Amino acid sequence: MLDTIIHYFESINPVLAAFYASLFTWVLTALGASLVFLFKGMNRGLLDGMLGFTGGVMVAASFWSLLAPGIEMSPGEGFVKVIPAAVGFGLGALFLFGLDKILPHLHINFKESEKEGVKSPWHRTTLLVSAITMHNIPEGLAVGVLFGGVAAGIPEATIGGAVALALGIGIQNFPEGIAVSMPLRRQGVSRFKSFWYGQMSAIVEPIAAVIGALMVTFFTPILPYALAFAAGAMIFVVVEEVIPETQRDQYTDIATLGFIAGFIIMMTLDVALG
Repeated sequence: MLDTIIHYFESINPVLAAFYASLFTWVLTALGASLVFLFKGMNRGLLDGMLGFTGGVMVAASFWSLLAPGIEMSPGEGFVKVIPAAVGFGLGALFLFGLDKILPHLHINFKESEKEGVKSPWHRTTLLVSAITMHNIPEGLAVGVLFGGVAAGIPEATIGGAVALALGIGIQNFPEGIAVSMPLRRQGVSRFKSFWYGQMSAIVEPIAAVIGALMVTFFTPILPYALAFAAGAMIFVVVEEVIPETQRDQYTDIATLGFIAGFIIMMTLDVALG
């Protein structure tokens, strides 16, 4: 099955492949959000475990799918070889840091008084969706950049690795969809609106993926920087958002085990397929 998928992606334009792969990650977000039609709420321990899983996938993907290939394809030796990854990683983190300070948002398990970004009259619903949307930008960018590397003919960027990254991000997007729609439903938002906002939080991923793929395709030398940029942005999200959200209740051990499981699954996917 996976071999068939990889062969299919090898046969089409890599930018189109990036779009299709990121559509897959969006669809899994929508599937997660659709559970709101079946349940009104979810056990907090299970939700924290799934958020921890999300963090584990993102950290593993940042190294195995992005940083390691970026360093490997960089020219030079020693300190020179790691400079593109270091610069890109720092810029990615600073980019998310800037968004975090500007874009009004509210993390999932936080009180409304703890909203971040510039002051805004936005309601809690919009703030929650804004937080997840911000955190989906680097995920879509990561998928697009890796497919763009394939288009540029970089040996370290493989279709298998790109498919593995899309699979991993898609898997962790399923609980993300739940994490947006369920809190909204508990607040009294209708099932349809809860689902709508949940799936809309990932619509930015196909857009970011296409932008990332096109940038790398037209300007190949930025690929090591772009891979590390996506990694830095993802790590910022995990440390600033995902982990704190899982440490605010009594289920910290469940969240930690979820993180370990997510890391193992993403590492296995990348090594096996990449």
